[in-house]
Amino acid sequence: MQTPRYTPLALSLPASVPFVGPETQERVRGQPFAARLGANENLFGPSPRAIEAMAGAAAEQWKYGDAESHDLKQALAARLGITPAHLVVGEGIDGLLGYLVRLTVAPGDAVVTSDGAYPTFNYHVAGFGGTLHKVPYLGDHEDPAALLAKARQTGAKLVYLANPDNPMGSHHRGAVIERMIAELPEGTLLVLDEAYLEFAPGDTAPRIDPDDPRVIRMRTFSKAYGLAGARVGYAIAARGLAAAFDKVRNHFGVNRAGQIGALAALKDEAWLANVQQSVAEGRARLSDIAAENGLRALPSAANFVAIDCGGNGAFARAVLNRLLARGVFVRMPFVAPQDRCVRVSIGPEAALDRFAHALPEALAEARADPAQAKPG
Repeated sequence: MQTPRYTPLALSLPASVPFVGPETQERVRGQPFAARLGANENLFGPSPRAIEAMAGAAAEQWKYGDAESHDLKQALAARLGITPAHLVVGEGIDGLLGYLVRLTVAPGDAVVTSDGAYPTFNYHVAGFGGTLHKVPYLGDHEDPAALLAKARQTGAKLVYLANPDNPMGSHHRGAVIERMIAELPEGTLLVLDEAYLEFAPGDTAPRIDPDDPRVIRMRTFSKAYGLAGARVGYAIAARGLAAAFDKVRNHFGVNRAGQIGALAALKDEAWLANVQQSVAEGRARLSDIAAENGLRALPSAANFVAIDCGGNGAFARAVLNRLLARGVFVRMPFVAPQDRCVRVSIGPEAALDRFAHALPEALAEARADPAQAKPG
C-alpha cells in the first residue's frame, strides 16, 4: 500500500502528544468528570465583558481574523508601555513556542530546559530536530545556574525557563531572572514563559528592556483571563525578533472571536482582580485540604497547587488514579522527585469540595494496595 513519503525526522518521532486531554479521558471512562481540576484552566471563567463581546461578534465569523491582531496589539502595547512592534500575537503560548523553535532551531541544534518542565516546548524542539539537554530541578524550583552552565557547555540556541513554574507552581524573584539574562552566553536566547505571572507576587516580573535581544517573554490569555479555549497568547521581544515571526507564523491562525474576547478581557481589570483574589483563596483552601489529610501543599505562585503525597511517584500515581475513578480530574509531574505530587487546579468552592471529599478515600485505597510504594 502506498504511503506518504515522510521525512527521516518525522519517521524518527514517536506518535505522541504532550498531554492527554480531559475530553479524551472522559470518552475512555464513558462519563464526564465531576471536577475538572487538572488542566490549569481558569474555572472562574472569562470576564462577562469578554463573553458578551465574543457573542456579539458571532454573526461576523464568516470573516477571517485580523492577520495583524492590530487592535489587541495596540491595547497590549499601551498596557505594557512598549510599542506594537515589540509584540507577536499567536495561538496561545504553545503556538508561539512552535514558531520560535521553527525560526531558531535546525536539526542537531542544542536547546536547554529543565527535566520535568513544560513538555510542549520539548515537543516542538523534537519536531524540528533539535537536541534537548536537560538539567534537574533544584529542590522544587527550576535552577537558573544549572541552565546557564548547560547552555555554556552545549552552545545552546535556546534556554527555556517558566516563571512561575509548571508543574510545581514555584517561582523566582525578578532579580534572579535579571541576573540570569546578564549571564547568558553569547548567542543564547532565554525563552521566559510567564503564563502564570498574573497570579504571582509583585516582584516576580523582571525589569527587561523590550529591545533586549537576549530574551523573549511568553504570556497568555488562557490562565488569568480564562480564555484557554480561544487560544490567544502573545510574546514580548526585541523588534527584530518580533518581526521575524512574520516569516513563519500562520497569519490567520488567531481566530476573530479570540482577538475580540482577549481585547475585552484585557480591559476588564475588575474581573481580573476578582479572579486573582479567588485564586489566592483557593490556594489557601487546597493547603488546608492537604494538611487535613496529613499531606503538604507546596507554596504556589500559580492557579494550581502541587500536593506532596508523601511517597514516591508510584504512590502519587495510585492516588491520582483513584481520584480519577471518583470523577476528579487532576494531573501530576512526570519526573522524579517532583512526581511525588499531584497537581490540582484552583476552582470554585464546589469543585474543591469534591476534591476534598475524594482525597481521603483515594489516599486510603492507595495506602491499602500492597502493589504501591508506601509513604515514609
